[in-house]
Amino acid sequence: MSDCIFCRIVAGEAPSSVVFRDERVTAFLDIRPVTPGHLLVVPNDHVGFMQDLPDATADRVGAVARRLARALRSTEAIRADGINFFAAEGEAAGQEVGHAHLHVIPRFAGDGFKVGAVAWRQPAPTREQLDASAERIRAAVSTGPDTG
Repeated sequence: MSDCIFCRIVAGEAPSSVVFRDERVTAFLDIRPVTPGHLLVVPNDHVGFMQDLPDATADRVGAVARRLARALRSTEAIRADGINFFAAEGEAAGQEVGHAHLHVIPRFAGDGFKVGAVAWRQPAPTREQLDASAERIRAAVSTGPDTG
């Protein structure tokens, strides 16, 4: 898609700092990093949401993200204390580019990166509420589409 910045990066038509590329995925540094070494792993084919990726591509995104996380934690270049894997699906979740992607965010003691939610300041749900949600999700999984 010519209007998708990630498609243009994958095609080599937009500047990027690529750290990994193969036939299924490309990984590059985020231009607005949360911390030094913040990476994006994207499928080379345009797909809007991670949930819609073919299984083989989703598996490759995950495998490359894990490989990069190991590199970020073990290299002298970054030497992260920890890693966050983060995917945002849809505008309401904060997805800014409509191309599936997984953030690999190196974490460091005192880096200031926080994830917060209003719900975390409220009482935790009861076991009954959790069980009811689990039942609805199980039902959706058993009847929903499978990208297999």
